[in-house]
Amino acid sequence: MEIKKDILWRVYLCFLGIVLLGIVVLGKAFYIQRVEGKFWKGMGDSLHLKYMPLEGQRGTIYSEDGNMLSTSVPIFDVYIDFGADGLREKEGKRFKDNIDSLSLSLANLFNDKTAEEYKQELQLGYKNKDRYYILKKKISFVEYAQLREFPLVRQGRNKSGFIIDPRDKRINPYVLLANRTIGLSRENAKLNVGLEQSYDSLLRGNTGQRLMRYIAGAYMPVEGAEVDAENGKDIITTLDTYIQDVAENALMKMMVGNNSLHGTVIVMETATGKIKAIANLGKQIDGTYTEDLNYGVGKATEPGSIFKLATLISLLDDKYVDMNTIVDCEGGVKYFYGLRIKDSHLGAHDLTVKEAFLRSSNVAFAKLADQFYHNQPNKFIDNLHRFHLDTLTGIDITATSGKPTIKRPSNRSWANTTIPFMAHGYEELVTPLHMLMLYNAVANNGKMMKPYLVNAVREYGVDVKTFQPVMLGKICSDETLVQVKECLGAVVDSAHGTGHRVLFDSAYKIAGKTGTAVTALDNRGYNKGNKIYQASFIGYFPANQPKYTMAVVIQNSNESRLIYGADVSGTVFKEVSDKVYGRYLSTKKYVSTKTVDSSLYKYYGLKTELSSIFSTLSVPYVDSMNGGYWRGVGMKNNAATLVDPANNTGKGLMPNVVGMGLKDAVYLIENMGLKVAATGRGKVINQSLVAGTPFTKGQKVLLVLN
Repeated sequence: MEIKKDILWRVYLCFLGIVLLGIVVLGKAFYIQRVEGKFWKGMGDSLHLKYMPLEGQRGTIYSEDGNMLSTSVPIFDVYIDFGADGLREKEGKRFKDNIDSLSLSLANLFNDKTAEEYKQELQLGYKNKDRYYILKKKISFVEYAQLREFPLVRQGRNKSGFIIDPRDKRINPYVLLANRTIGLSRENAKLNVGLEQSYDSLLRGNTGQRLMRYIAGAYMPVEGAEVDAENGKDIITTLDTYIQDVAENALMKMMVGNNSLHGTVIVMETATGKIKAIANLGKQIDGTYTEDLNYGVGKATEPGSIFKLATLISLLDDKYVDMNTIVDCEGGVKYFYGLRIKDSHLGAHDLTVKEAFLRSSNVAFAKLADQFYHNQPNKFIDNLHRFHLDTLTGIDITATSGKPTIKRPSNRSWANTTIPFMAHGYEELVTPLHMLMLYNAVANNGKMMKPYLVNAVREYGVDVKTFQPVMLGKICSDETLVQVKECLGAVVDSAHGTGHRVLFDSAYKIAGKTGTAVTALDNRGYNKGNKIYQASFIGYFPANQPKYTMAVVIQNSNESRLIYGADVSGTVFKEVSDKVYGRYLSTKKYVSTKTVDSSLYKYYGLKTELSSIFSTLSVPYVDSMNGGYWRGVGMKNNAATLVDPANNTGKGLMPNVVGMGLKDAVYLIENMGLKVAATGRGKVINQSLVAGTPFTKGQKVLLVLN
């Protein structure tokens, strides 16, 4: 009996323990549900729900003449919630009834898969009950508009499971046009450049919020739980799309034709300091050119002879010389404290300051600066400070602004040779924009203007902030200014001036200064064979009533045919100034007296179609070929000649497309397996791959049109 009681006691004890444990569990469950329920529910939601930033539409950047330079277009990401109740009700009848027609519609719209492949993909997602299945990303608005009318999709989100996530994509409608100045807009604002970076806070607007639920490894938006974002403001720049286009085409033509490394053209409105155009081109590894860096604003280099203007103003304003003072150039060679300074043209002796300037004598300006500033170098440096050559320019895109370097006697690198070399453009670093500001000050009657790129900030069509011209001060006396202007004019007008041959024009006057600086190809120094030349021309036009001031600075390569400032940068300056003068300043149609376009205009097409066109238009033509379907066409003197479209270069050789329109050139080249990049408008004036040279399929060819 004792054993039985002992066993029963233990059974009762265990039973009691189980009952008590059950009561505790039920009690705890009740406590959690009723007392702590709100806390744990909130905790659960916090793990699965999250507010994410919702960006507003970024503002648009416009040119001064109203063209869009950078804007946002909507793109859409398409997801499918295969677990949606409306999609799976009645054992998925709605899905099964529409899958065939939906798959066919998707295949026809995107052309990347067959209808059967789309069907298999959708069936697999449905089988796996994927809650946030990625169907397509970055589709355009046109594609989205078609998609929402497709079978199943048009029944709405709850019944179809289709989730459309819109967002913005930043584009530059003019692509290369002022690309580096306008800048890039990236998700990480710290990586932006140009105006996109400088005015990011205004362009971006205020961020909203969107509630997202974490389901099956991805966040899905909760419909109706959004705090709207505030759209960004628009920026109205000072840029003129016509001047910008002309500047880029002229620069591109010279860069490609002369095999240069990089270059910049900056056009400034003389009276205000507005930047009307800023083109930057750099050579890439594949031989093409693109706006890779802002060379005009962000790259400080030794300027060469264009710096002689600063030396001239300093000497004249300090009353040490006038433009008729005689200086002995000593045949064009002189040693200064053991280092040789040499003129590019030897043999000159006694010249006036004006003659030395228009001939660009290095020896003359090195002698004068050393004579008057060797014992008082700070006076020369203070003058350069007054010209704002040792401070940042203050332009809107400050993040990329190059920092100038003007030596002072306190610097460790200062030597007896510093003043002579600084006087003709070495041992200092300045950007093209710094020098442009100085030349513009001369054109603007001595008043230096702060350069700027933005006219106004606009919201919903109303200007909420405007920017006005800012004068930084006067650089010299009126007496000095008269002499300086005469010297700058003589560079172009005088038969001995370095710019006369390229820039002189009877229709309107140009004043300015050429410059050719010797630079090193790499850090090995100026060794023979390692020297390259930076060609510059900075000036203003019309010289009697300046409206625009322009800087052209091009870094040549060791393979460049032309090296001097007038031949390289002067040619670009003249092409831009001719077109700007003809469009905006001339009262009659302007035709340059320097260049005449005598090239053929070429076409490309089917022989039968071309014959029909010429017969209909009563244009005489001659077919110089026998057999074949395709012909090239040369038009001259109102007559046509049908020729070999590939110009008999042979199979595997680059054809000559110079003179063709872009459409014909692209058709011909791409049919041969090449890729085409083009810049400019009109007919092809240059091609990066010379006609008759071998090529490989997939090789890129750059075409320059004008």
